[in-house]
Amino acid sequence: MFDLLVKGGTLPDGTRADIGITGDRIAAIGSLPENAVQTIDATGDLVSPPFVDPHFHMDATLSYGKPRLNASGTLLEGISLWGELRDLATVDDMIARAVEYCDWAVSMGLLAIRSHVDTTPDHLRGVEAMLEVKARVAPYLDLQLVAFPQDGLYRTKTGRDNLIRALDMGVDVVGGIPHFERTMADGASSVADLARIAADRGLMLDLHCDETDDPLSRHVETLAMEVTRHGLGGRAAGSHLTSMHSMDNYYVSKLLPLIAESGMCAIPNPLINITLQGRHDSYPKRRGLTRVKEMQAHGITVGWGQDCVLDPWYSLGTADMLDVAFMGLHVAQMTSPQDMARCFDMVTTQNAAILNLADYGLRVGAQASLVVLDAGGPVEALRLRPDRLCVISKGKLVAQRARNDAQLTLPGRPASVRRRHRTGQA
Repeated sequence: MFDLLVKGGTLPDGTRADIGITGDRIAAIGSLPENAVQTIDATGDLVSPPFVDPHFHMDATLSYGKPRLNASGTLLEGISLWGELRDLATVDDMIARAVEYCDWAVSMGLLAIRSHVDTTPDHLRGVEAMLEVKARVAPYLDLQLVAFPQDGLYRTKTGRDNLIRALDMGVDVVGGIPHFERTMADGASSVADLARIAADRGLMLDLHCDETDDPLSRHVETLAMEVTRHGLGGRAAGSHLTSMHSMDNYYVSKLLPLIAESGMCAIPNPLINITLQGRHDSYPKRRGLTRVKEMQAHGITVGWGQDCVLDPWYSLGTADMLDVAFMGLHVAQMTSPQDMARCFDMVTTQNAAILNLADYGLRVGAQASLVVLDAGGPVEALRLRPDRLCVISKGKLVAQRARNDAQLTLPGRPASVRRRHRTGQA
């Protein structure tokens, strides 16, 4: 007897199957007898592995308007505002905001998040707070923390020491921001230093890299070299990489094979990149997104990140990774059926690969975490951003929403229209 049986769902590849769960593991997939403590009817619904966010800032989330609004809408003003807020926010305040956001995430089927935590201030209250959040949400959400020197590894007197302190406190991933160092040379040195720290400690590496409109910001080249030097491979990622949207095409033709050779991953953040970048442009105005399809064509693992929700950089957001993928497919012009399906894969399996989640996926023996969506398939899920009918995390039903099959009748038309125009398409 299964503890949970998800009956009749459509998997992302289009096959229909039942999923039997025992304890915190998927015990069986196929045509299964209705022999379970609890059965969830997913007939006609999309059953997906959970959504994963590889790039977020949980210490700042839900702080919109504090200490004031970002009047210019620029990245630099957002950083300046956060510089004030991080010294005003208490540990309890950051915990409360982050836990509330985690509840939002779970309701949307988002069950794994990598969050950067600012290690600039000597008090490291943000690190203390996020480590507590990680422990609190562990039963239902996997939270990876990145030691992130927001003001630069070398730009402040204690920047490097504080990053090391944060890692010693239990932070999981080495972070950095080379383009925010005082000089290009300092930026390149910080990349080499951070890669060495990650390699020596056996940790993952994830750098905010070239988040700028400057086509001469080329720290991703150094990052790829250092990842290759230390054999970090898929344990390393470059986040944002927005300068690539302005780089010379010949240079990029050299750069992409270097990134591919290193095995590192890339994390663009479409909602935030297109909001913050190009602010100094008149027209033509740059799109603010890195070269997603071109990197994928070279075999580079690329995932979509959320980055911000209601904080000094971004005034919107809902913790819905389908919103992120929906925006990404528009800006990256990934509108073929294959590309749209790939965008869904980017916020599920590709992001899970970036986080190195070993037990992830819809397969026997994997961790029993999944989401049932009111959609017929991945492309329809992107089109509708539908209700999550139920969310299962580590074998436990953690969120459930009643289906609303209300019909809408249009005046003068005999047929009713199903809510949100669901068609059942894959």
